[in-house]
Amino acid sequence: MDTQHRTLASSPAGSRRIGLREIRLAAGLVLLAFLVTHFTNHAFGLVSIPAMEQGRRIFNLVWRNPLGTLLLYGAVFVHYGLALVALYRHETLRMPFREAAQLALGLSLPFLLVPHVVGTRVEWAVTGLEAGYPDVLHGLWITAPVNGVRQAVALVVAWFHGCLGVWFWLRSKTWFSRYGLLLYSAALLIPVLALLGYVEAGRDIIDAPGRFPLTQPPAQEAALLVDIRQGLFLGFAASIGATFVARALRSYRNRTIRIRITYPGIDVVSVPQGFSILEASRVAGIPHQSACGGRGRCSTCRVRIVRGLEAQPEPTAQEAATLRRIKAAPDVRLACQLHPTHDLSVIPVLSPSHVLRVETPNSDTTGHGQEREIAVLFCDLRDFTRLSETRLPFDTVFLLNRYFETVGHAIESAGGHLDKFIGDGALALFGLSGSAKNAARQAFSAALRIFEGVDQLNRLYASELDRPLRVVVSLHAGSAIIGEMGYGQAMALTAVGDTINAASRLEGLAKELDAALVISADLADLAGLALEGHERQTASVRGRAAPIDAWIIRDVGSVASDPLRV
Repeated sequence: MDTQHRTLASSPAGSRRIGLREIRLAAGLVLLAFLVTHFTNHAFGLVSIPAMEQGRRIFNLVWRNPLGTLLLYGAVFVHYGLALVALYRHETLRMPFREAAQLALGLSLPFLLVPHVVGTRVEWAVTGLEAGYPDVLHGLWITAPVNGVRQAVALVVAWFHGCLGVWFWLRSKTWFSRYGLLLYSAALLIPVLALLGYVEAGRDIIDAPGRFPLTQPPAQEAALLVDIRQGLFLGFAASIGATFVARALRSYRNRTIRIRITYPGIDVVSVPQGFSILEASRVAGIPHQSACGGRGRCSTCRVRIVRGLEAQPEPTAQEAATLRRIKAAPDVRLACQLHPTHDLSVIPVLSPSHVLRVETPNSDTTGHGQEREIAVLFCDLRDFTRLSETRLPFDTVFLLNRYFETVGHAIESAGGHLDKFIGDGALALFGLSGSAKNAARQAFSAALRIFEGVDQLNRLYASELDRPLRVVVSLHAGSAIIGEMGYGQAMALTAVGDTINAASRLEGLAKELDAALVISADLADLAGLALEGHERQTASVRGRAAPIDAWIIRDVGSVASDPLRV
């Protein structure tokens, strides 16, 4: 264990070797850039086929020069080759649906795209004849319409595969929630415009097939192109088949070497050597968080090694970098990256099945810890200790209950979930169902109702209070893991994550500034609050590396009228 700690601590915080996943991601981004420019060119079909041809000339300047060709085809073979490596390294093909969909779509792409690539880029390289849009569209819409359908399917499959990869990459980023809608809009708009342009240009070709001159390769070279197409089909099929054969041989070789992984309160899971802890969990049907899909880009799958850490392999460069970033203890490892070589006992930090169970409102099903975009409200009663010192205990309990009733009613009537009372404070969650924008607005509405309710308490019990009750409220929005946590009768629906911690720190900031309400810029932007007339600060929050932009509201009455932007 001490050796493990020295290994992690000895590496500089900024140093990190580039791994195969980063190379595969970079190659995938090159291919996605190619798709974006290619699909944009297709969209010009909504104007005319000559417009598509004009766009193609610009497109070819980028991708048919020596550097562009090397970059594009280098990315194709690197991305495909590393995908096969990743497929081989997967000890089990049991995985979440999105991961399985990305894998299946990626393996199907070569067989969908080979005819198009041979009919355009390879034909140009072999014959010197450059097939323009009229040639391609004529072949797809008139000569062989079935190829036209296949081409449209290939367009959708390639785009969906690329978007899934980008989503796996970005979804654990803290800023993704702010720009997610923009990215989703682009992901929908680009292929729709490309398909519409493709269809409109196809209609023009069908209506006037002789309008555009066509180029045809000589018969001998056409036969060569057929052979090349068949060779590519066989090559891709052989490479995928060889990968599965290699997987089978490895499984047979490792079948006699079994690793026993013990989970808390669960029977021992025995898997062949080579499985990661995350793969072992999936094989055994044990719920295990993995926000990045088991790619080592987040820490949600992390486990605490209770026994057997000393005998395990040291972290890879990627795992070590992630562990350093979260300042993990020496006995914490990433389940997706650790492939045990000896028996061990682990405790999943976020999602052991006996500790974390989610049951969202308006749902008849019970699953396991889920990541959601939520809004968080923290409120606290100011100077309560001084108030309780001058009153009898039963009088204090009475006032507290009235206060709790006011806060609970405000939160629930606004559509929130009252998580817990903490002393004289409260934590509330919004967005367990519904959109993040609606959650942010509900949280803001609940805050205003709390202040209104406390004002009513002050008027009602003015004769009983030496000074009016004062509350401070903080609001924040972001991603969190939602689930039932605790033990036995103490199980309760709650949330964990940086969003909760940041909201709590903002409440402390409000106390320091003697402000009634502090709203993070993330929540204000999400809810569409017009707060430009108020003070804004970038605050360094204790226990958090990144600062938080927040609006400081000293007079709640100044925002209670109608702060929502039109």
